[in-house]
Amino acid sequence: MATLFEKIIAGDLPADIVYRDEEVVAFRDINPAAPVHVLIVPVKPIPTANDIEEADAALIGRLFVVARRIAADEGIAEDGYRLIINCNEHGGQEVFHLHLHLLGGRPLGGMVKRT
Repeated sequence: MATLFEKIIAGDLPADIVYRDEEVVAFRDINPAAPVHVLIVPVKPIPTANDIEEADAALIGRLFVVARRIAADEGIAEDGYRLIINCNEHGGQEVFHLHLHLLGGRPLGGMVKRT
């Protein structure tokens, strides 16, 4: 069964696409955690970070190159931004299609509360 992101990539579900090429699609998160919150998704379905293979190295690098470009286009590159990949349930992953969160547009503070 296709994931939510596969349906967006295929054009079967609407999304605010900010970038698309043959390997990567990027779109605005429907529940943003910051003024800029873009999800950068490989077209190739890779369920989690645990499923990245050696052959995916260039594709994973492409996600970061696209993130840099979008940050510049969104005007947040100079002030700074955060890139996050969640992995599995304890990592906060909700859609099991690897994706990179690009967040910015305000100070983001600390990552995880220390216990």
